[in-house]
Amino acid sequence: MTVSTQGLQIQTPSRLLRVAVELLSSMRFSISLLSLICIASVLGTVLKQHEPLSNYVNQFGPFWAEVFGAMSLYTVYSAWWFLLILTFLVLSTSLCIARNTPKIFTDLRTFKENIRVQSLKAFGHRFETTLNETPQSGAQRIGHMLAGGGWKVRLQSRETAQGMGWMVAARAGAANKLGYIAAHSAIVLVCVGGLLDGDLVVRAQMWLGDKTPYAGGGMIADVKPEHRLSERNPTFRGNLMVAENTSSSTAILSQSDGILIQDLPFAIELKKFIVEYYSTGMPKLFASDIVIHDKATGEKHEARVEVNHPAKFKGIEIYQSSFDDGGSRVKLQALPMQANTKSFEIEGIIGSSAELTNGQDKLNLEFTGLRVINVENFAGQNAPVDVRKVDLRSALDARLGSGHKTSTSKELRNVGPSISYKLRDAAGQAREFNNYMQPVDTGDGPVFLLGMRENPGESYRYLRMPADENGAPLGFMRLRAALHNPDLRDQAVRRYATKAVDPKRPDLAKQLEGSAARALSLFAGLEKVKGTNVAGLQALADFMETNVPPAERSRAGEMLVRILNGVLYELESVAREQARVKPLPGDKVSAFMAQAILALSDSALYPAPMALMLKDFTQVQASVFQVARAPGKTIVYLGCALLIVGVFSMLYVRERRLWVWLEPQAPSLPGTAQTHATMALSTNRKTLDGDHEFKHLSRKLLGDEAASV
Repeated sequence: MTVSTQGLQIQTPSRLLRVAVELLSSMRFSISLLSLICIASVLGTVLKQHEPLSNYVNQFGPFWAEVFGAMSLYTVYSAWWFLLILTFLVLSTSLCIARNTPKIFTDLRTFKENIRVQSLKAFGHRFETTLNETPQSGAQRIGHMLAGGGWKVRLQSRETAQGMGWMVAARAGAANKLGYIAAHSAIVLVCVGGLLDGDLVVRAQMWLGDKTPYAGGGMIADVKPEHRLSERNPTFRGNLMVAENTSSSTAILSQSDGILIQDLPFAIELKKFIVEYYSTGMPKLFASDIVIHDKATGEKHEARVEVNHPAKFKGIEIYQSSFDDGGSRVKLQALPMQANTKSFEIEGIIGSSAELTNGQDKLNLEFTGLRVINVENFAGQNAPVDVRKVDLRSALDARLGSGHKTSTSKELRNVGPSISYKLRDAAGQAREFNNYMQPVDTGDGPVFLLGMRENPGESYRYLRMPADENGAPLGFMRLRAALHNPDLRDQAVRRYATKAVDPKRPDLAKQLEGSAARALSLFAGLEKVKGTNVAGLQALADFMETNVPPAERSRAGEMLVRILNGVLYELESVAREQARVKPLPGDKVSAFMAQAILALSDSALYPAPMALMLKDFTQVQASVFQVARAPGKTIVYLGCALLIVGVFSMLYVRERRLWVWLEPQAPSLPGTAQTHATMALSTNRKTLDGDHEFKHLSRKLLGDEAASV
């Protein structure tokens, strides 16, 4: 029996109905739908799902982001067209199974013993010989041998011109046909399980019921019933966040245009969130000690939820999804980044906001995140490169061998806590900042990293503020304040000129004072260059480009930078003397000043009037759970088991049918019996195993009794 790709042929006057039913139940239609599912799955894998819309706008642009959004490519697996294709695939595959299963079972029950003798001669595997026994005894002997070898056998006697002939019909490998049923049934079961565990049921409640997504804000308890799903909802998958020593009984189901609230038959109380780390600072274990409060009975059930070890209660599984901040209290120190800004302290809770005033400008400060552990890779950052060295062996060893090897080494280090916040102006535009609490040694000396980005899709750009001898940012901030103090600048310029020029040449001292004052003024951004106020090293570059001929810029630039370095060193000394602070140790002066000059130059571009440094914090952990009622999981597991059985049956089990026709013939010697035997083998695949098996069967069944023909 050959499985047909044609669909059901129904008897109806309507040609359109006949064509539709035939197409829907045909195997070619099922394969086409399966191909579409595969293509859609590739799109859903390559394109990140459920990202903020701004990320897609930054990646594809406004036009294509809107086009892809209209096609639901950001939520492929819950898109209406994906669910529709999945539904038609289930229907089409089910019809294919229903159409072919009766034929398969009918074919399995038949031995085809009525095959014509002449047809046996057309088979590729064919053997003829003469047996020294009667057809009946030969048929019984061959039938017993085949049955002992696992074949299903049927004997049939036929009248011939020479006498009574016998047909031995046998079959084996029926699991090959059953594998077809198992594999196609597995596709149906997996798709049905996917539909049940997807959001099809939730969407049906929105289409047919009175449920609508909620797009507002406020307290969850105030959300109206039309945005809530019942505790008896047969299938759902949502998230809920629980802070330590608090409880929650509602999960959030994200939708494309809002959220739905899923009420749970129990409340989850988080007693303690546990994080264990390796020596490098990488997390080793996430776990939550929880207490489940049953709403119906009031009973309490303690449990621990770990990654890949969920808890289960009333048919709902609780997974450890991630963790978050549960409302940590932080204290921030504002470092002035503009001349008219003062230092101050502010306290807040992660997730809250506060209002800041800078003269006429008002900024809204949003506390967005606290990270206590930050693990970074510092391997090879300062390794010198010798261009003359060619180490081919090391290069090949780094790229060949085991699959888990990488070409780069890792030196993981925990750099301490960091605070993330947003500053939103009156127009609603926000910039995101990420500042580290402790100085980080990147190889050129310890620096405080102050990160900033305009959009969530961008990477942070960091201002590197050097730490002083006490590991604090006060030394740099003192130098920055001195740069904008006219009296301290004048003292530094005079001191530099006095040390750099011979006292017998006062005329040169005056000239050097003028050059040093001009360089310091340009660096501080007090003079206009090219019609705008530019500060830092960029101001010096613009000044050179405007006032110095091209042929002399290199020499003049070196001279100007040397003067700037010297006068800034004196400015640092003057600022420390005024603050009654000891001078920097000699071994730290060079590294501090090199970083300070770059930081002073870059700080002129800092887009906020202040930088908020984390001074102190009280951490409150929160655990993010995924709760799911998944009745389709068992169906999917059953489908996977059937798929394994079906695929292996179709690939590794060969269906074979064997016929042996035994016909009496005149004996060559009086008193003996002779039989002409014709043997043929049919298999669904032509392989070398089939050739070997036929030779083995012909030798075993006919060879011992064979005579030359």
